[in-house]
Amino acid sequence: MKLRRAVPAALLLLLAAGFVALGIWQVERRAWKHALIDAVATRSTAAPVAAPAPGVTVSADTDAYRRVRVTGRFLHDRETLVRAVSDLGSGYWVVTPLDTGRFTVLVNRGFVPPERRDPASRAAGNGAGQVTVTGLLRVTEPGGGFLRSNDPAADNWYSRDVAAIAAARGLSNAAPYFIDADAAPNPGGWPKGGLTVLRFSDNHMGYALTWFALALLSLGAIWLVLRKAAVAPNKDS
Repeated sequence: MKLRRAVPAALLLLLAAGFVALGIWQVERRAWKHALIDAVATRSTAAPVAAPAPGVTVSADTDAYRRVRVTGRFLHDRETLVRAVSDLGSGYWVVTPLDTGRFTVLVNRGFVPPERRDPASRAAGNGAGQVTVTGLLRVTEPGGGFLRSNDPAADNWYSRDVAAIAAARGLSNAAPYFIDADAAPNPGGWPKGGLTVLRFSDNHMGYALTWFALALLSLGAIWLVLRKAAVAPNKDS
């Protein structure tokens, strides 16, 4: 086969191999995603367990979205508002430290719209007594979100970065995770909890079929190159 036929055929073969590898990777990702969905469904609906204290290893793979319960007193004067987009629209998550007496844990008490940003507008929900919170354990979200970085100095927060919020609020012995409170209503109706998103995108099979289709097209192109070479074996340039 002439060199000008061999080079594109070899390149197309490499492309086909690459597309097949990407397709197999997406199939493996699909299996991982389905295992994650099953695990989250099991953890989020199980009976609540005690929220782990600092020092206990917490892993995203084994603990994220686990249903937990903790009792303490909210430190409402140290709450943090984190930008949020929820099923109720755009607004803020109200993240408040809960002092358990042994350690402090950040609790995402729920969503408030912009007009409820001021704690005075939802004072009924900021009681001083002891409370028991049931919710889902969530791993920290360092850095920021919405394509913007957290700015602790300006008190602008775009993600629930546990370490940064704990440092900004002067919290000691803080748990390395936060808790999304469940939908138990707060006095006065705000914040509104129970809005944790438990839906995960699952487009991996579509991606895999696309990569495999591109691999077939590459193989088809190789066949055309070889066929053209066979039809005109004596043509050169």
